[in-house]
Amino acid sequence: MRDRRDKILDVAIALAEEGGFENVRQRDVAAHAGVALGTLYKSFRSKEDILCAALERETETLERRMELNPATGDTAIERLRSFFKVVTRGFCKKPKYARAVLRAMASGEPEVARNVAAYQGRMTGLIIAAMRGIGRLSYTDATASPPSKNESTLAFLLQQLWFASLVGWSAGLVSQTEVVEQTTNAADIMMRGLDTTS
Repeated sequence: MRDRRDKILDVAIALAEEGGFENVRQRDVAAHAGVALGTLYKSFRSKEDILCAALERETETLERRMELNPATGDTAIERLRSFFKVVTRGFCKKPKYARAVLRAMASGEPEVARNVAAYQGRMTGLIIAAMRGIGRLSYTDATASPPSKNESTLAFLLQQLWFASLVGWSAGLVSQTEVVEQTTNAADIMMRGLDTTS
């Protein structure tokens, strides 16, 4: 089951990178993945659903990577800059796929909501971990303090700003470097006005 799902997501990513959002047709995904169209529909209601599921899977991989190699830097801002460099470079390395995912996430399709919510939750955890200088937030570690309201709010706002900057990148308005700078400059301004421990 997991292998079939991974194959479907791999095919969708390849089709998106080959021809963008419009190239990810469910019939083609099913054919290239070697599954019946009905089987595909049981797991994914739309191309937006497939693309957002692919993004969530890639974020799981990012979590494992960050756990082994946390964001570097002596301060929270330096670590956030390091983190956003890594995630921006990773997200944009397949530009047509990245643009397709941005379009899918902003589609407003109801079936996409669960994947977008899961992705946002994972990104919030990764951003807070970067601020704290750890690889991963552990909710099972009794010694780890849960995220404060300000940490959670800041992480949420930063991922929203990062997403908006990526939309600008998608339209050719800003570079990847500018995406990182816009996000970390905003983090610096917000952190000066916020006590992230409360």
